[in-house]
Amino acid sequence: MPALSAAEITTHQTKVPAWKVENGELVRTFQFQDFLAAMRFVNGVAVLAEEVAHHPDIDIRYNRVRLGLVTHDAGGITTKDFELAAAADNLI
Repeated sequence: MPALSAAEITTHQTKVPAWKVENGELVRTFQFQDFLAAMRFVNGVAVLAEEVAHHPDIDIRYNRVRLGLVTHDAGGITTKDFELAAAADNLI
């Protein structure tokens, strides 16, 4: 799967407007009521990631969870990243 061009990324971002591109990754920070809610979300993301064999970088800070998506073997952001971003959004 090839990395998307800047124009293609901009087009795909309209479907997941809360996500931003930072340092070559598609990223979003989610905030939850407490640590347990954050962990339930992370566990849901883990299930999704395993199903599609595409794993995000996950940073947990108490009630905040930052996901970073990039397709390393493609050398950039691909449609797989946007699909997982949308699926993560649907968990909340």
